[in-house]
Amino acid sequence: MRRARDGGRGFGFLESVYRKATVIELTKSSLVVEEEKPLTVYYDGKVVGYFKADLFVAKTVIVELKSVQNLVSEHEVQLVNYLNAIKKDIGLLINFGPAGVEVKRKYRQLVVNE
Repeated sequence: MRRARDGGRGFGFLESVYRKATVIELTKSSLVVEEEKPLTVYYDGKVVGYFKADLFVAKTVIVELKSVQNLVSEHEVQLVNYLNAIKKDIGLLINFGPAGVEVKRKYRQLVVNE
């Protein structure tokens, strides 16, 4: 994706700007993208909460977008928690930071019953 220009004021567009631009780019590739998709969180078969994924692509991949100086471990943990909560296997954490676009792929950690 081409980097949006901000008139020399740094990297700092709001996440919503990057979300809209990302949706445009993904739909060019004929991917089905849902913005701010409400998803239900289950625990032991019961609904315990809800969250909104920044992007939900092809009903398979959760994409969390950030526009921060640096990604921190809490961002990664948040995405993995989302993946576990809705039983999806793959997520992308994308940061539109001052050094450019940083992408991290995260996987759901499967819990095996002994």
